[in-house]
Amino acid sequence: MKINSKIRYGLRTIIEIANHTDPNGVLQKDIAKNQHISLKYLDSIISSLKIKGIVANSKGRGSGYILTREPKDITMLDIYTAFEQIIVVECINNMSLCDRNSHDCKAQNYWTEFNLDFRKMLASKNLAQILQQTHYECQDLLIAQ
Repeated sequence: MKINSKIRYGLRTIIEIANHTDPNGVLQKDIAKNQHISLKYLDSIISSLKIKGIVANSKGRGSGYILTREPKDITMLDIYTAFEQIIVVECINNMSLCDRNSHDCKAQNYWTEFNLDFRKMLASKNLAQILQQTHYECQDLLIAQ
């Protein structure tokens, strides 16, 4: 399984937004500069995050971006599903793709369980925990220098 770049850059974008305390939010050009993401690609990422309801403009068009919820209320499941559906194997979500029924497929239960476990794992980590973890990593780097 490989996490695509939109999910990875989406997380970086959300961390960048969460780390800014300015009530006017952070400008898209600043996110792009700080995270080394092209403005065009970032536009697509921001659009997906807005549709999912994770970020919004602080004061309308042309303003900076802010989180719509507290970091503790944004999970990795929210971030992941802003960009991708969770489909471990196609036949679990769409049985018409497979000519086997649930009695003939001995692997179906495993893939269903794997899919649920993956969702639970993503839901178990929230943005506040990620921010705290990155804060400690930065402190460790400063101490090591």
